[in-house]
Amino acid sequence: MRKAGLFGVFGVIGIIVLVFLAMNSLFVVREWDQALVVQLGKPVRTVTEPGLDAKLPFVQRIIRFDKRILEYDASPKELLTQDKQQLVVDNYSRWRIVDPLLFYQRLRTEAGAQSRLDDIIYSDLRETLGKHAMTEIVSDRRQMMQDILANSQEKAQALGIELIDVRIKRVDLPEKNEQNVFQRMRTERERQAKKFRAEGQEEAKKITSEAERERQIILAEADRKSSIIRGQGEAEATKIYASAYNRDPEFYSFLRTLQSYEKSFTEETTFVLSPQTEFFRYLKGLGMRTAR
Repeated sequence: MRKAGLFGVFGVIGIIVLVFLAMNSLFVVREWDQALVVQLGKPVRTVTEPGLDAKLPFVQRIIRFDKRILEYDASPKELLTQDKQQLVVDNYSRWRIVDPLLFYQRLRTEAGAQSRLDDIIYSDLRETLGKHAMTEIVSDRRQMMQDILANSQEKAQALGIELIDVRIKRVDLPEKNEQNVFQRMRTERERQAKKFRAEGQEEAKKITSEAERERQIILAEADRKSSIIRGQGEAEATKIYASAYNRDPEFYSFLRTLQSYEKSFTEETTFVLSPQTEFFRYLKGLGMRTAR
C-alpha cells in the first residue's frame, strides 16, 4: 500500500513536470504575429507561419513581432523650401516588419524603428521639398511624395522594414511668419484689386465714349433726315401754294388776308394804321357791300 502511494505521488509529480516542460517548450504563432527564437541572447531562427511550434525549454525564448501594417504619426517639423520659406510639415507613414531577424539585429523594438524611420523620412522630406517652391508644395505634391517614398523605402529595407506609404497631413507656416505672409498676400490682393478697378474704369470710359459717339452720329443723322424731310415738305407746300395761287390769285389773296386777320386780331390788340392801308382792303370792300 505504501509503495502504491509513493508511485502515485511520483506519477503526479512527473505529470506536472511534463506539463511544465511542455508549456516552456511549445508556443503558438498567431495569424498577425511572427516570432524570433533567441538562444542565450542570440537569434537562431524565425517563425513566420501561424501555428504550433517548439523550442528548447529554459534555454530559448520567443520574441514576437507584429506582422500587420503599422502606422507612425511623426511630430510636426520645420523645413526650408527652395524660395527660402519656412514650413511646418506634419507627416505620417505606414510600414511593416518583413524580416524579423534583421529588424531585431538593427532596431530591437518598434519604438526604435519609429525613431529610425523618423530620421529617414524627415531627411528625405527636407531634401525633396527643399528643391521646390512653397506654392508647388501646397498645390501639388503627388510626385514629391512618390520620390520621398522611393528614397525612404530603399533605406528602410536595410532595417528589415517595408515602407508602404508616406503622406503629408498638413503644411503650415510657422506662427512668426503667418502675419508677414498674410500681410504680403493682403497687399498683393489689394494691388490686383486696384489693377482690376483701373482696367474696369478704363473699359467703362471706352464704352461710354463709344456710346456717346454713336449717340451723336444717330442724332446728326436724324437731324439731317428731318431737315431733308422738312425741306421736302416746305417745297411741297410752296408748290401747292403756288398752284393754288395760279388757279385763282384773287381768292388766294383773300384767303391769306383772312388768315392774317385771324392771327392779328386778338383780345386787347391795338393797331394804329391808316384806313387807306392795303391790309384793310377786304374789310373796306365788305363794309361797302354791307352798307348797300
